[in-house]
Amino acid sequence: MPSQISTNVRPLRFCAPLPSSQQTSTNGPSPQQYRPGLTPLPSPLRPHCLARERLRKWLLAGVSTRLASLEASDTAISDSQLDRILKVMGSSWAQTTKETYGAGLLVFHVYCDSLKIPEEQRCPVSPTLLLTFLSSCAGSYSGTALANYTAGLKAWHLLHGRPWIINAKELKATLDGATTLAPDSSKQPKRIPFTVNILSSIHTAINPEDHRDAAIFACLTTTFYAVARLGEFTVPAINAFNPSKHITCANVSKAFDRNGLPVTKFHIPSTKTSPINGEDAFWAAQEGPSDPLAALENHFRINPAGEDVHLFAWKHSKGMRPLSKKELMKRLASIARDANLPDLKGHGLRIGGTLEYLLRGIPFEVVKSMGRWSSDAFTIYLREHAVVIAPYIQALTPALDPFSRQSLPPVH
Repeated sequence: MPSQISTNVRPLRFCAPLPSSQQTSTNGPSPQQYRPGLTPLPSPLRPHCLARERLRKWLLAGVSTRLASLEASDTAISDSQLDRILKVMGSSWAQTTKETYGAGLLVFHVYCDSLKIPEEQRCPVSPTLLLTFLSSCAGSYSGTALANYTAGLKAWHLLHGRPWIINAKELKATLDGATTLAPDSSKQPKRIPFTVNILSSIHTAINPEDHRDAAIFACLTTTFYAVARLGEFTVPAINAFNPSKHITCANVSKAFDRNGLPVTKFHIPSTKTSPINGEDAFWAAQEGPSDPLAALENHFRINPAGEDVHLFAWKHSKGMRPLSKKELMKRLASIARDANLPDLKGHGLRIGGTLEYLLRGIPFEVVKSMGRWSSDAFTIYLREHAVVIAPYIQALTPALDPFSRQSLPPVH
């Protein structure tokens, strides 16, 4: 006799709504008009959409490689299932990365349109076409931009199941040459690092009882002492706050080491290098007016909010408003002008925090861990700021020996 099947079967955990599909698009941003000279020819393969959506929505000529491979194995797949594959794979890239990649796709297709390159020759792209495209851009775009555009084309191939048949050495030589030929207008001036003195000057210039100023100063000091990216503690726009991606009050906690030394921990739900699991950043209380603990406590006093609110939200006449990077930089520019400070940019916080800890003699590996670098790219600051190198190029004294052994990076 066949066994009875229980009616209390747990539902299969397949095809759950994806987070992006749960959000309504009524209040979402609309795609902007293409810039003059960067308008692709009309094509059903390339709908007008947001830059970050182009990786998925801009299609290839012919039948999808993924769809064809499944049909060949007699496995049926619907258009919605194929779209889900693209959504899930696309989630592995951070939103800002997808926007950069989308910009590269636009430039590539505008170039192909100008030469009337057939659709079927654009993907998979041939080595000759890619190198011709990059060479034509040399002298107009920075080397970094072209490297990002190339990465975007590669991601587009990967996402849609097309092979990437590009010789790595040829590609590197072309990108290196493009970097050499980059116009001066494409090269950004070196960012001036924030310092403890600059933060102290900002503290003097702000009104700590003002809702916006309290939030901004707390954000600046936290970003500086946590050696973080400013975008990790702000939102791109006040209507773009998403508690699953942006830090909230609930993401702040206290920790103590075995000696009872306190550390404040910030869990950033989604970062550039870890968009899915997020990363943790830390700081400890400091002395003087740049103390991030005092700044954070003052912000919480001036701008009390619930746990699901953006960490640096401030009390606006229309309610609690997430702190956007644009709002912070606008106020920072005003403060710098009034206080006769240099032209300060957001990335200068991460550079400044790095330099501050290195100048204190904190080991390179510790600073690298705090800044959450996966490579030794941060050591570029050592070449640009002689003050960090100064202790190591002196005639060493016995007192400096322990400092050198603990702080110098490993020799490769």
